[in-house]
Amino acid sequence: MCAMMPDLEGYFRGLVPRTDPLLQELEAEAARESIPIVGPVVGELLFILARVTGAARILELGTATGYSGIFLGRAAAANQGRVVSLELDEAMATRARANFDRAGLDQVVEVKVGEALTLMAEMSGPFDLAFLDIDKESYLPALSCCRRLLRPGGLLVADNVGFTGAADFNQEILTNPAWRAIHLLSFLPRHSPEHDGLALALRVALPGKLW
Repeated sequence: MCAMMPDLEGYFRGLVPRTDPLLQELEAEAARESIPIVGPVVGELLFILARVTGAARILELGTATGYSGIFLGRAAAANQGRVVSLELDEAMATRARANFDRAGLDQVVEVKVGEALTLMAEMSGPFDLAFLDIDKESYLPALSCCRRLLRPGGLLVADNVGFTGAADFNQEILTNPAWRAIHLLSFLPRHSPEHDGLALALRVALPGKLW
């Protein structure tokens, strides 16, 4: 058997996908202003997941300045689809819309402003993919909405599941028969934070538990 790399984290730092000038600008802006972003590794993962699943209708919970939404929007555009992104903060939503316009995605990504759970209650699906990246205490309440809005066979991606606020969500999605889920402890260079967890869950066609 081959030996492991002697410095795994250093090695994988050298494998971080390159981003374009707009994304690099948003990365620098996030560092200056302490804005948490998914970084290029999770961003590229989102793009790949959306493309390989053929996701045409994508729901993003938590827009911030639009960094992750650009990856999702580019995938949706390639799939002839659209992204609906929910953001609590009006100022952040305004910045994100400007960044989507700069990325040529203003006709692909729609930003809705308001509390995510309230907005989701008024929405109808089905969506093919949902990306969960709001305050962690809202993850569990949002799960029932995600289940309603995602089609059977749809994919839920949850960021930051290494935070204590996501503990109840982690247990629920692992044990509820309406989902098939996997949690990944990850080293994610330039993610916020770099050591965190990701959850991937398939929305299965079972009734599951009711909330």
